[in-house]
Amino acid sequence: MIYLDHNATTRPCPEAIEEMQDALRTLWANPSSTHTAGQAARGALADARTRVARFLGCQGTELVFTSGATEANHMAVLGGLALGRTRGRTRLVLSCIEHPAMLALAQRLRAEGTIVDLIPVQADGSLDLAAAERLIGADVALVSVMGANNETGVCMPLAALEQLAHAVGALMHVDATQLAGRSEQRFDASGADLWSISAHKLHGPKGVGALVVRKGLSLPALLCGRQERQRRGGTENLPGILGFAAAAERASLTLAADLLHLQDLQARLERGLLALSPQVQVYGRSCQRLPNTSCLRFGLLDADRVLARLERAGVLASSGAACSAGGTQPSHVLLAMGESPERAKAAIRLSTGRDTRAEDIEQVIAAVTGALLPLLADEALAAA
Repeated sequence: MIYLDHNATTRPCPEAIEEMQDALRTLWANPSSTHTAGQAARGALADARTRVARFLGCQGTELVFTSGATEANHMAVLGGLALGRTRGRTRLVLSCIEHPAMLALAQRLRAEGTIVDLIPVQADGSLDLAAAERLIGADVALVSVMGANNETGVCMPLAALEQLAHAVGALMHVDATQLAGRSEQRFDASGADLWSISAHKLHGPKGVGALVVRKGLSLPALLCGRQERQRRGGTENLPGILGFAAAAERASLTLAADLLHLQDLQARLERGLLALSPQVQVYGRSCQRLPNTSCLRFGLLDADRVLARLERAGVLASSGAACSAGGTQPSHVLLAMGESPERAKAAIRLSTGRDTRAEDIEQVIAAVTGALLPLLADEALAAA
């Protein structure tokens, strides 16, 4: 099977698996314990913190380990709002194409009385900076956006947004989940105050992530306790954190080569698919995008049908849309871009990874040719 769903999760790299297994065998003590075994675990935790911080471009003291990006994002938003309220700032600004977990949090905050404004996007998926400038005012506590959209791969104008936020005294949070291992962007080169990441997007384990909190920013804890400098309570997931560190180190060593490889794969894939039929559309092609992400549709063929046929042909992919018992819903990202529900419901996402080969791309194009072109021909005939 050819796996093209790396934006959902990645296969843990051998280095991560090895460190996690070793930790489970030898470093099982609580890092907060004062005895010898506990202090050995504590030393390993400190070393892992340094390694992850080096990858992200931050200080170890700025790093808070979490259960993943969702917790890190919620910690940033809720903490940023709490800090803003102490200064009379009550408004939150997000993009309209954030991850569903962030939009669900925004909905809850609205129900509790917080003013939440969403920055719209343009037809190509890029953020509407003129609208952002209108929305980001002196009453804003926090501006929070994803670094790159998980469905289209379109990158957000982070430097411009950071400048707008700081010009009015607001904090800036970046959900960098999809940037890790797919971009050269780092925290130390950004103007962000808060930066979220998840290990399983860069060949680390699930269930562990981090929030970078810029030095000098006293963010209130979401989970109270003594761990993580009293910023996130709960015994640290040391095996997961060590797997995270191993994956981060591996990503640092191979990043330049990985990016060139992913760019080549993306060009091969999109060139090959677009040549098959004028009914194939790739979203966000005119924008700066992640080099591994292609969001596309095959005419108006329903995404569920397309994905099922591709899987039978040996290709694993996904729609960017949330699934429910009633079936796939239209992508909120494509709807925000002005697509009709029918077109938005046809979109799928092909996301490559470090281990994807050029031969895999040729097999994907062959699979589409055999599994989907006949359906596209029938669709074109029916429309004629």
